[in-house]
Amino acid sequence: MKRPFQLQIRGTTLPETLVGLLLLATFFASVFELNAVCLRYIDATKESVAALQSVQDRAEMLRNLAFTDLTDATAVQTLMLPAPNAAPFAQKATETVTISAFPTPNGVTQFTRTPAGTVTTDSVATDLGKELVKVDVKVAWTMTLGGRSRTEQTTNILSNGSKK
Repeated sequence: MKRPFQLQIRGTTLPETLVGLLLLATFFASVFELNAVCLRYIDATKESVAALQSVQDRAEMLRNLAFTDLTDATAVQTLMLPAPNAAPFAQKATETVTISAFPTPNGVTQFTRTPAGTVTTDSVATDLGKELVKVDVKVAWTMTLGGRSRTEQTTNILSNGSKK
């Protein structure tokens, strides 16, 4: 006996297609979000590196000063007027330089440079001594990633001596 001819269509139904599209859309959304997070982390790393470079550049400027200029508030304030480097990061960071006698401080001389480029003298030490000073350079900014406050800082002990 012969079977009647049956037409069998093999394919996907609409619900199967929709589930497949949903899985595909979820996968691509996850990939794009992961990419966005990685880019934000790269920006945060760039900010940290720029802050570190800014601190290093300002510390080098202060190290290259003659000791008499380093202990002179007007000379240091004038040195701080321009940004430590030309990086765009300087437009968003607040820089603080603190100078005190070492090992026993007798007050501190402190300057703050705002992102706008204005330098204010926060305090002036009564005596920075004639031999050693401690110089702290600190940069503070608000991170792009998460809006958290961040700082980079270095401390140097500089002596009054001849340069070779």
